[in-house]
Amino acid sequence: MRRHPRLLELNAFFYISRMSEKYGRKLTLSTIPPEEWRSFAEQGFDYLWLMGVWKRSPFSREHAQKQPDLRRAYDMILPDWKKEDVTGSPYAILGYELDPYLGVMDELLQLKMKLNGMGLGLILDFVPNHLAADHPWTVQYPHRFVSCRKETLKDHPDWAFTTAKGTKLAHGRDPYFSPWIDTVQNNFWCMETRQALLEELLMISKLADGVRCDMAMLALNDVFRRVWGEHITTRPLLTEFWADVIPKVKYFAPHFSFIAEVYWGMEWELQQLGFDYTYDKRLYDRLSIDSSISVRDHLKAEGFFQDLSLRFIENHDEERASVVFGRKKSQAAGIIAGTIRGLRFFHDGQLEGRRIRTPIHLRREPKEAADPATADLYQRLLRFTHSTVVHDGNWTLLTGESAWEMNETYLGVLAWLWSYGRNRKLIIVNYSMLRSQALVRIPEIPAGTSFLQLRDALTDIVYDRSGKELDEKGFYVDLLPWQAHLLDFVV
Repeated sequence: MRRHPRLLELNAFFYISRMSEKYGRKLTLSTIPPEEWRSFAEQGFDYLWLMGVWKRSPFSREHAQKQPDLRRAYDMILPDWKKEDVTGSPYAILGYELDPYLGVMDELLQLKMKLNGMGLGLILDFVPNHLAADHPWTVQYPHRFVSCRKETLKDHPDWAFTTAKGTKLAHGRDPYFSPWIDTVQNNFWCMETRQALLEELLMISKLADGVRCDMAMLALNDVFRRVWGEHITTRPLLTEFWADVIPKVKYFAPHFSFIAEVYWGMEWELQQLGFDYTYDKRLYDRLSIDSSISVRDHLKAEGFFQDLSLRFIENHDEERASVVFGRKKSQAAGIIAGTIRGLRFFHDGQLEGRRIRTPIHLRREPKEAADPATADLYQRLLRFTHSTVVHDGNWTLLTGESAWEMNETYLGVLAWLWSYGRNRKLIIVNYSMLRSQALVRIPEIPAGTSFLQLRDALTDIVYDRSGKELDEKGFYVDLLPWQAHLLDFVV
């Protein structure tokens, strides 16, 4: 797999429903025509994250059908929804086996082999923190889960539930939210639990090329202690869960990728424990609410950390980027996240500028027309970045300068250069609400270059410049709010 790869998240149930409607018959993973999968490779994606393939919980389904807030969301987003459209949460897993709505278990391996033959890797979910409240282990192996002290149950009766055998077990939770009542909390301080989860990971490693680990920081000893330490009698284990399982999986599957959904500033810690990529939520926050200066400062982080960061402006947990950022700003943010170092992450519908965020408890989504301008921009962006230069080249963060005295609009301009041999790609973004002018100095202009052209992939405009002019003065830009250049050097 090339460096700085591209990952696309597809909701498995939505995608199957969409394809079944397109072809006029019920499809499964193995019966989707190959050209549909091949289209993702042709767009230049390296990985497909098929979100929500595992068997869903009847209890979670029943809860999702009755929960008032969810029902209001269904009514608003999918007015013609029926009871059978509600499938429950993909993160209340009844078992790590393919949900029947998607096919039979063998189809996952068939899909992996098909995708690998097209140059695509398959990413699946792994949920370390919890399982479905009706998971068979709650009856067979209740000691694998958290059992709270009597004092805790008295003070927080909503934290636990009673299994079919009368055992009180805790719901999954994190420190900041109410319990997820369709789940049961794994006990990370139980060695048998760790071994059982390792076996699930080893099984997944035979069916996929990596896992996206849900709320991965909840498995850290310090976090688990903060959430559960005073409420349970289990003694802490000395080792970290991820340090126990990642090396063992990689021993059998060296190229298997671990991707961490992580918050609270714990990215570096999980990288040190073996994760190949960690969510960069800080960049998302800076892009959405901070200034271009804050974004630039973030991109000054140590290179190793950046290379292992997953860059995104949208996923199934967040509102649609076009809603959070607005149309023009979301396009600029998409260019930034799609051209810097690290794993470039895209969400199904982002490329079309969709605005509706459909609850993941449903099996189908509403029809929504693409925004032509956003779709065109992303097509151009994907073509521009589908090259050796932007994946295997060297990345340099550039600094804009004032175009003339007392003009400080240059502070809104972000720029960086990818170089590979004599090839160069220059990205310049006005990430501000003001029309901005700047001089962008370009290092490493190929020696002996007397004349070159810079072709903008977004507009097809060609800028003629002399090598001496670029070297001495830099490249002058005058950009409207949220406007950008994607420039190819033609020497």
